[in-house]
Amino acid sequence: MSHFFDTVPFSGIIRIRDMMYAVERPFRLDQGDVSFDAPETVKAAMARAIADNRTHYLQTAGVPRLQELLAQKLNAKNGVPVASPDEILVSNGGIHALFILFQALLNPGDEVIIPDPQWPPTAGAILSARGVVVRCPIHEPLGWRFDLDELARSVTPRTRVIYVNSPQNPTGGVLTPDDLEAIARLAARHDLWIVSDEAYEDVVFGVKHLSAASLPGMYARTIPVYTFSKSYAMTGLRLGYMAVADTALRDRIKKLLFFTTSNVSSVVQYGGIGALEGSQDVVEEYRAELQARRDLFYAGVATLGGVLTGRPPDGAFYAFLRFDPGWKDRCARETGGAPTTAVGGETSPSWELTEYLIANGRIGCIPGVDFGPAGEGYLRFCFARDRAELEGALASLRTIFRS
Repeated sequence: MSHFFDTVPFSGIIRIRDMMYAVERPFRLDQGDVSFDAPETVKAAMARAIADNRTHYLQTAGVPRLQELLAQKLNAKNGVPVASPDEILVSNGGIHALFILFQALLNPGDEVIIPDPQWPPTAGAILSARGVVVRCPIHEPLGWRFDLDELARSVTPRTRVIYVNSPQNPTGGVLTPDDLEAIARLAARHDLWIVSDEAYEDVVFGVKHLSAASLPGMYARTIPVYTFSKSYAMTGLRLGYMAVADTALRDRIKKLLFFTTSNVSSVVQYGGIGALEGSQDVVEEYRAELQARRDLFYAGVATLGGVLTGRPPDGAFYAFLRFDPGWKDRCARETGGAPTTAVGGETSPSWELTEYLIANGRIGCIPGVDFGPAGEGYLRFCFARDRAELEGALASLRTIFRS
């Protein structure tokens, strides 16, 4: 396994993060982290847990009260017919949930269909389980959704899972009810699992989020995965969860939970209880502010003379923007001119522009190709940062790309 993991690629997001730490007064539009602080209900619950000495081992699958609240939430809010709190498995964030889930689902050589482009750790989790990543493009003219016929043609006798991520990282695409129903029929026809990554369930703009696990009869073959990170601004606290109806699969995942964490941090789990027991108004407040920041950012992008283009997303908090291949000709003299090769020696156009913006504009972003071959020609910017940081990044972009 030590040599095998040498073949599993590291996400370029980490490389960008390391680069940004060397930048003075950076605009951190590279990392998917909101500028909000966690709600007072979360912080108070964590402080109370420490004062009450909740610092010892816990049940591997999660604190029973947290499991109970999550089962209620999934039934009432997501329409997922969870029959018992025992079906809830608490993880150390969403990325941990996906890692152990694919370890439990896959045998070597099993294929998993994922969108292209897609958040890089998804492919890493599949490859770590010795699965095979099969990329199926999602298309900008379709609102970053699948061509369903193309998706159906991606299924082979080795296919084990269809992975859906809606709202989607990096594009912000949101699958429609018709999309999800077609994917459900495809999964049922070929006896496939659906892994439904719903990390951005609460970050939608003018559309509704729907879980594939809520469709009639689909919870039996669908594992919905969630996180507290985005809805409650708890990215650093690392708290995620999934719902698993299948007993054998659930027992497998419990073993992996034990082997990788023993139990998720006790104090953080009590923070999750505080989030769920407290007022949910903060979730809508965050969403409304994110929509305002989205609109602010896209209004600024419109002033760049077409060097970056794209429509505002229906979900998540990323601007996945196509860039003009002739961007070097648009650069202002003040930046010293555009390089002929990327700073890090990459030949990818999106890496070249990314490194140029970091070096000359202090602007963090992620090259589209890091999300998959279909992402080449795009950059991802996070607009969940505070308004002053967004405006500073836009001003820097205007300086670089003077019309």
